[in-house]
Formats: sequence, C-alpha cells, structure tokens
Amino acid sequence: MISESELDIITRKGVKEIISETEFIEMLKGGKPLRLKMGFDPSRPDIHLGHVVGLRKLRQLQDLGHQVILIVGDWTAQIGDPSGQSATRPMLTHEQVVANAESYMRQFFQVVDQDRTQVEWQSEWFGKFTLSDILGLTSKFTVAQFLERDDFAKRFSEHKPIAITELLYPLLQAYDSVAIESDVEFGGTDQMFNLLVGRELQGMMGQKPQQCFLMPILVGTDGVQKMSKSLGNYIALEESADDMYGKIMSLPDNLIVPYFEYLTDIKTSDLDAISAEISEDRANPMEFKKQLSWDITNSFHGRESATDAQTRFESVVQGRNIPIDIPTYDVSNLLSSQPTPLNKLLVETGLAASSSEAKRLINQQAVELIREYEEAAILDNNQITSWHTGDIIKVGKRRFVKLV
Repeated sequence: MISESELDIITRKGVKEIISETEFIEMLKGGKPLRLKMGFDPSRPDIHLGHVVGLRKLRQLQDLGHQVILIVGDWTAQIGDPSGQSATRPMLTHEQVVANAESYMRQFFQVVDQDRTQVEWQSEWFGKFTLSDILGLTSKFTVAQFLERDDFAKRFSEHKPIAITELLYPLLQAYDSVAIESDVEFGGTDQMFNLLVGRELQGMMGQKPQQCFLMPILVGTDGVQKMSKSLGNYIALEESADDMYGKIMSLPDNLIVPYFEYLTDIKTSDLDAISAEISEDRANPMEFKKQLSWDITNSFHGRESATDAQTRFESVVQGRNIPIDIPTYDVSNLLSSQPTPLNKLLVETGLAASSSEAKRLINQQAVELIREYEEAAILDNNQITSWHTGDIIKVGKRRFVKLV
C-alpha cells in the first residue's frame, strides 16, 4: 500500500494537474501495477532538463512497482511537421529516426529504470494501418472539437492555414494509448488537449479511460520562455559538468525554488524554508543556487565532477581567474592568409555550436580577447585582423580557448 507521504510526493510535488486526480489516487491505492505511458517523437537526439521533470515522476512511480511504457514515435517523426512551418520538426529518414531514438533512450535511462521500462515503436501498429483504419479513426471526432485546441483556434481565427494532416496528430497520439492500453499518460501542460483526446478515444473503444498527468513547463535559462533547444535556453543532459553547473548558476533567482521542486529530491519543509528566506531577503540566493547547481550536476555527473565544477566556477567566474587547463587551438591556417570572420573562428574552436549562435554571442558582446599585458577587449566586430601566440578567446564567463 502507498503511504500518505508517498502519495503527497507523487500527486503534489512537481505536478501541475491530474485528470482525474480522484480516479488516479484510487488506482494507486488499489495496488494494481499501472501502465504509465510517455511518448516522444525522435525529431531531435537530445534531452534537456525540461524533459526530466516528467521523467522523474515516472521513476518515482516505477519505484512503487508501476510499469513505464515508452512510445517511440518513429512513424510520425518521419512525416515531420505537416504545416511546413516548423524548422524544429523536419521530415526525417528512417535512419535518422533510429539514430535520434537511440540517443534519446540513452539519456532517458539516466533517469528512468531501463529494466522496468517497456519500449514500443509506434510503427508496430501504424505500419499495419489501412485507409479504412484511418477513416474509422477520423470518424470519432469532429473538426469543431479539434479547433478547440489553442494553437488551432488561434491560427483559425487569424485565417492561417491548418493542414488536414495536422488534425491527425492528436488522433495518432491518442491511438497510441489504445494500442498499449495506457492507464496514465504523462505530458506537459501544453499537451493537455492531446492527452484528453487519448482519454476520450479509449472510452469510445471500450477501454477504461486513461488518467492525464500534466507536468509543469520548465522555464529556460533566459528566465522567460519554455526551455527549448530551438530557443537556445536549454541545459542538456549530456553537457559537461562545468557547463551544466554554470548554466544553472546563471538562472534568475526566481527560478531557484521551481528548479528545486521539479528537479531534485528536496524535502517540502526545506523547500518552504528556502522560499521564505529568499522572498524575505533573509539569505543570499547565491548560496541556494550553488546547492541547486551541485545537486542537479551530481545527479547526472556524480559527486566528484559536481564538486570539481563548483570549484572551477568559484575560481573562474566568481574569482575572475583564467583556468589553467584551457584547450588550445592552432589557428595558423585560418589567420595566416586573410582576415578570418570571428563567427567562423568561434565555430572552428568549438566556442559556438553554429554560425548563428556565434553571431548572437558577438552581438551580445559576450566575446572577449584576453592578451598578456593588455586590458581584456570586447570583440564587437566580425573579424580578427591580427593575433599573437597565447591570445585567449573568452565566451561568456566559462568558455575559453588559447590560440596557438
């Protein structure tokens, strides 16, 4: 039997809404292992901390004896974004889908217990679908019902096109629930409509309707928008310990409490105390942020790496020291013949992931040239005309490369 303290953690901590909470609690107290569904479209290979909010809840329920079923949306991922308006949902080949899925699952199982997870590929059932099956599925709902979804309603009111294929997406996700006989489906609050369609479709097809477990949306490092790779405000699971620690330290103070709640095992009483001390200005938020950064980095990199990352952060960022072991880069070929665009140099040295990110960093005046016996200079133009052996390019507060 589940204890009241366990029930409180499951249903209250890091949870936005459960539909229906009463039914869900009754199912938990019933003692029968529940089938917990979470699906993903492998359109990208990486997981960030925004995904971890839901994964932690799955792990908590796994530890109580429940079964996680991971749906790999390999069928829908190959279609991509049917509206043609999303650069983040391109059409993918089967090989790309498989590669992304393998990367995703490697990270997924850093949080969720692999031995207690059932992996299902969507193509196992949709690969056998006929036109008759599709028509039967579409007959279950009306266009008016689907236009109630926020993004559809907004585009419809603005006379923007909505592809018929787009209307199939909620149906396909809903049928996943039917195919695996889901008891509970997990998703962010932005997925509420799709989860409810699954609940309704199950009822129509003679199954017990699933419960919808809605997770809060994690705000990204910009402190404003949902964490997203496309917005560049994310913290990836496979980032280095230094980058993970440093990015968490860069969060606005108002995100300390929600990050503790959604991403750590902190006790509710301790979380309340931290919240009170911050809101009443009785403590320096920096100390709580260090604790948060260490806790999360420890979860994915281990105690030693988290402690080393904290030490380097205190030395480099807070102490404004240059690390001893910074990487070097031979730029002879780049700079010998003609001036090299700075954005190209940042990409070549690994200080930026892409040319667009490099240009953004330059525009934000986040790139510095550190040269012996000279003041550090902000590089606010788009090229380097001269350099010296030993010059250091610094990006932000934590990234360095020495030019040789």
